[in-house]
Amino acid sequence: MNQSKMPQVDLQPMQEIAGWEEFFQDGEAYLKTAAGAHKRRKEIFTAEILYNLVAMAIEKFVMAALMRHGAMPYNHTMVDLVEAMEQNFPDAMKELREPLLELDKYQEICDLDTYTIKPPTMGEIPSMLGLAEQLKSLVVRELL
Repeated sequence: MNQSKMPQVDLQPMQEIAGWEEFFQDGEAYLKTAAGAHKRRKEIFTAEILYNLVAMAIEKFVMAALMRHGAMPYNHTMVDLVEAMEQNFPDAMKELREPLLELDKYQEICDLDTYTIKPPTMGEIPSMLGLAEQLKSLVVRELL
Protein backbone atom coordinates (compact mmCIF):
# COMPACT_ATOMS: atom_id res chain seq x y z
CA MET A 1 0.00 0.00 0.00
CA ASN A 2 1.34 3.38 -1.00
CA GLN A 3 0.90 6.04 1.62
CA SER A 4 1.58 9.58 0.58
CA LYS A 5 3.59 11.54 3.01
CA MET A 6 2.57 15.09 3.90
CA PRO A 7 5.39 17.56 3.36
CA GLN A 8 6.83 19.12 6.48
CA VAL A 9 5.71 22.71 6.80
CA ASP A 10 7.31 24.99 9.32
CA LEU A 11 4.46 27.26 10.39
CA GLN A 12 5.69 30.30 12.22
CA PRO A 13 3.25 32.24 14.34
CA MET A 14 2.40 35.57 12.79
CA GLN A 15 4.34 38.45 14.20
CA GLU A 16 2.36 41.31 15.64
CA ILE A 17 2.38 44.61 13.82
CA ALA A 18 3.91 47.38 15.90
CA GLY A 19 1.60 50.09 17.14
CA TRP A 20 -1.45 47.99 17.94
CA GLU A 21 -1.49 49.38 21.48
CA GLU A 22 -1.89 52.91 20.13
CA PHE A 23 -4.82 51.81 18.01
CA PHE A 24 -6.48 50.33 21.07
CA GLN A 25 -5.87 53.48 23.13
CA ASP A 26 -7.23 55.62 20.29
CA GLY A 27 -10.34 53.44 20.23
CA GLU A 28 -10.83 53.98 23.93
CA ALA A 29 -10.42 57.74 23.49
CA TYR A 30 -12.94 57.91 20.63
CA LEU A 31 -15.45 55.84 22.58
CA LYS A 32 -14.96 57.89 25.75
CA THR A 33 -15.47 61.11 23.80
CA ALA A 34 -18.62 59.81 22.11
CA ALA A 35 -20.11 58.46 25.34
CA GLY A 36 -19.32 61.63 27.28
CA ALA A 37 -20.64 63.91 24.57
CA HIS A 38 -23.84 61.89 24.28
CA LYS A 39 -24.35 61.96 28.04
CA ARG A 40 -23.83 65.73 28.27
CA ARG A 41 -26.00 66.40 25.19
CA LYS A 42 -23.76 69.19 23.90
CA GLU A 43 -25.29 70.72 20.79
CA ILE A 44 -22.03 70.60 18.83
CA PHE A 45 -22.09 66.78 18.97
CA THR A 46 -24.80 65.92 16.49
CA ALA A 47 -25.94 62.35 15.95
CA GLU A 48 -23.83 62.28 12.79
CA ILE A 49 -20.69 63.34 14.66
CA LEU A 50 -21.38 60.81 17.44
CA TYR A 51 -21.88 58.08 14.82
CA ASN A 52 -18.51 58.92 13.29
CA LEU A 53 -16.79 58.88 16.69
CA VAL A 54 -18.29 55.47 17.45
CA ALA A 55 -17.31 54.18 14.01
CA MET A 56 -13.74 55.37 14.56
CA ALA A 57 -13.64 53.65 17.95
CA ILE A 58 -14.84 50.40 16.39
CA GLU A 59 -12.30 50.67 13.58
CA LYS A 60 -9.48 51.25 16.08
CA PHE A 61 -10.50 48.27 18.23
CA VAL A 62 -10.64 45.99 15.19
CA MET A 63 -7.30 47.26 13.93
CA ALA A 64 -5.71 46.69 17.34
CA ALA A 65 -6.90 43.08 17.43
CA LEU A 66 -5.83 42.38 13.86
CA MET A 67 -2.45 44.07 14.21
CA ARG A 68 -1.79 42.24 17.49
CA HIS A 69 -2.14 39.03 15.48
CA GLY A 70 -0.17 40.20 12.44
CA ALA A 71 -3.13 40.79 10.15
CA MET A 72 -4.68 43.71 8.27
CA PRO A 73 -8.09 44.25 6.66
CA TYR A 74 -8.52 44.73 2.93
CA ASN A 75 -10.14 48.11 3.53
CA HIS A 76 -11.77 50.02 6.38
CA THR A 77 -15.49 49.71 5.67
CA MET A 78 -17.44 47.79 8.30
CA VAL A 79 -17.86 44.97 5.78
CA ASP A 80 -14.09 44.70 5.33
CA LEU A 81 -13.37 45.02 9.05
CA VAL A 82 -15.90 42.32 9.95
CA GLU A 83 -14.63 40.05 7.19
CA ALA A 84 -11.03 40.40 8.41
CA MET A 85 -12.11 39.65 11.97
CA GLU A 86 -14.03 36.55 10.84
CA GLN A 87 -11.04 35.30 8.86
CA ASN A 88 -8.65 35.78 11.75
CA PHE A 89 -10.94 34.94 14.67
CA PRO A 90 -13.53 32.39 13.50
CA ASP A 91 -16.75 32.55 15.53
CA ALA A 92 -15.67 35.59 17.57
CA MET A 93 -17.91 37.98 15.67
CA LYS A 94 -21.10 35.92 15.47
CA GLU A 95 -23.20 38.17 17.74
CA LEU A 96 -21.63 41.44 16.62
CA ARG A 97 -21.51 40.75 12.88
CA GLU A 98 -24.93 42.02 11.79
CA PRO A 99 -25.06 45.10 14.04
CA LEU A 100 -21.60 46.14 12.82
CA LEU A 101 -22.57 45.65 9.19
CA GLU A 102 -25.65 47.81 9.78
CA LEU A 103 -23.38 50.76 10.58
CA ASP A 104 -22.32 50.97 6.93
CA LYS A 105 -25.85 51.98 5.91
CA TYR A 106 -25.38 55.46 7.36
CA GLN A 107 -22.44 56.40 5.16
CA GLU A 108 -21.68 54.79 1.84
CA ILE A 109 -18.85 57.05 0.75
CA CYS A 110 -16.40 54.79 -1.07
CA ASP A 111 -17.97 55.13 -4.52
CA LEU A 112 -18.36 58.71 -5.72
CA ASP A 113 -21.14 57.68 -8.11
CA THR A 114 -23.31 56.21 -5.36
CA TYR A 115 -22.16 58.40 -2.46
CA THR A 116 -24.90 58.54 0.19
CA ILE A 117 -25.11 59.75 3.75
CA LYS A 118 -28.11 59.01 5.97
CA PRO A 119 -27.42 60.48 9.40
CA PRO A 120 -28.63 58.41 12.34
CA THR A 121 -31.06 59.77 14.87
CA MET A 122 -29.95 60.64 18.39
CA GLY A 123 -32.13 57.73 19.52
CA GLU A 124 -29.89 55.28 17.63
CA ILE A 125 -26.69 56.44 19.32
CA PRO A 126 -27.05 54.48 22.60
CA SER A 127 -27.17 51.15 20.75
CA MET A 128 -24.10 52.18 18.73
CA LEU A 129 -22.25 53.06 21.92
CA GLY A 130 -23.26 49.69 23.38
CA LEU A 131 -22.04 47.90 20.27
CA ALA A 132 -18.66 49.61 20.50
CA GLU A 133 -18.42 48.62 24.19
CA GLN A 134 -19.25 45.01 23.31
CA LEU A 135 -16.55 44.96 20.64
CA LYS A 136 -14.03 46.49 23.03
CA SER A 137 -14.86 43.82 25.63
CA LEU A 138 -14.46 41.07 23.04
CA VAL A 139 -11.10 42.44 21.95
CA VAL A 140 -9.83 42.76 25.53
CA ARG A 141 -11.23 39.42 26.72
CA GLU A 142 -10.37 37.18 23.80
CA LEU A 143 -8.17 38.75 21.18
CA LEU A 144 -5.38 40.77 22.79
